[in-house]
Amino acid sequence: MFKPVVLAASLALLGNLAHAQTLPVVAELPLRAHLAFLADDLLEGRGTGQRGGDLAVRYLETQAALIGLQPLKDGTYRQGLTIVGSKALPGSSVAFSAGGQTLAPKFGEGIVFGASNGQPKVAFDAPVVFAGYGINAPDERWDDYKGADLKGKLVIMMVNDPQPTATEPNRFAGKSLTWYGRWVYKYEEALRQGAAGVLLIHTTESASYPWSVPANGFGHERFSLAGSGNAMEGWLQEDTARALFKAAGQDLDALRAQAETREFKPVALDATVHVKLDSTIRKVEQFNVAGIVPGTDPKLKDQAVIYSAHWDHLGKDDEGSTRAGQSDHIYNGAIDNASGAAALLAMAQVAVKHPARRTQIFLWPAGEETGMLGANAYVRAPLWPLAKTAADLNLDSMNFVGKTRDIGVAGAERSSLYASAAKVAKRMGLRLAPAIPDLSGAFYRADHFAFAKAGIPAFNVGSAVFSGDGSFDFVNDPQGSSARLVAFKKDYHQLTDEYNPAWDLSGMVQQAQFTLNLGYEVANDKAMPTWNKGEAFGEVKR
Repeated sequence: MFKPVVLAASLALLGNLAHAQTLPVVAELPLRAHLAFLADDLLEGRGTGQRGGDLAVRYLETQAALIGLQPLKDGTYRQGLTIVGSKALPGSSVAFSAGGQTLAPKFGEGIVFGASNGQPKVAFDAPVVFAGYGINAPDERWDDYKGADLKGKLVIMMVNDPQPTATEPNRFAGKSLTWYGRWVYKYEEALRQGAAGVLLIHTTESASYPWSVPANGFGHERFSLAGSGNAMEGWLQEDTARALFKAAGQDLDALRAQAETREFKPVALDATVHVKLDSTIRKVEQFNVAGIVPGTDPKLKDQAVIYSAHWDHLGKDDEGSTRAGQSDHIYNGAIDNASGAAALLAMAQVAVKHPARRTQIFLWPAGEETGMLGANAYVRAPLWPLAKTAADLNLDSMNFVGKTRDIGVAGAERSSLYASAAKVAKRMGLRLAPAIPDLSGAFYRADHFAFAKAGIPAFNVGSAVFSGDGSFDFVNDPQGSSARLVAFKKDYHQLTDEYNPAWDLSGMVQQAQFTLNLGYEVANDKAMPTWNKGEAFGEVKR
């Protein structure tokens, strides 16, 4: 006769084995095939508003139907969103008059800029103001504006957020980057303050990426969901900013030091900006792609778990290749994010045969590279009630290096998803990767953040590439694998992010499997996930 403890342990083991056997298994072959196709030159980098993007949408919806995902209520797999595209034309300029000097930085080298207000012509002269970090955060008792009148002025500010101090080691989340440190927030806040325009000072350390990233971004057509935006916004290369401040009689480093205190007030520079910005403007209809696996539980099927991965990248750019001195002109975006889009297809292919208690939604948002436009459009007009959406599990820039003994769940610690992730990891023989400071603000840089802002527990699963430090515990060749992961930094948002058939996709399959398993854990649980007490996003529900 079994002793009670032994019997209980045996039943638990059998239960875990049964659970594991019922979960669908993600296969590498379809994932690799989808990845190779989505990253192929034929799709021209899946650019927003470009032919390649249209091809990507057509491919995804065709595959969704073939796999057996249920369409939306209108019988299609598309959710439309209208966006406004803008690109600065040659001859546009931003010049500064300061201390008897004229500084006219070259576009792409010392400055990048564009319009986001939907106007084809923008021209103004304006005084220049330094606004520190450009943050107005009552929850942090921080206001860089102090009631200053910035209407009709150009505001220059730093990226990132105020650094921790010995007396306040946890202000603005310590070493981690908060939402207030992101460039998107700073543009939005400058608009709320009534500024005529806004420029961010770039450093690789504060932005967490090199100058080439904003240079490439503004070198392409840029998009917004609405025509209301800044008349002029962009970035200043640090040396350009330093020269401007010196000509205006200011020391940039001294002002930066002042901006680290709550007492900082906006500083008017002895400078005037002269803006002449002509842009091509067009309205474009883009599409999120979505398919559904209906739930089986009579009550819980009204609730849903979302898996998301954006389909877009930077597209095709003949001018960009000329600037880069390369013959290639397609930003294929193999890792960012053909990998996530392909993984979702592979996951959906097996999920349709194994419905969960809650409904599962597979979502491929548009326009992530242009400001998470598709995800933001979704939460404004959700396909499923937000109050009945349990979680969003996002995949972006996946692990192409090899299997790991751990899995990244950065952001999950904000909600009960962390405990669910721990259960899933244990069943798979994995550890949760140790938490590290979010120096680059990765939590705010992918589509899941749109859902988090709307009050839905969400995070980017795996985060192997976003970590950027190669700190994951790779099974094979740990040192070399970490080095290959770190090396991707030079390919991020570059022409060189191309599919390589020699990639070991076992880690990508592992990441997709973990995400799907976590989705089933949430979809089959009795209770909906909850935010941790005091978590700001837990109170935002729209």
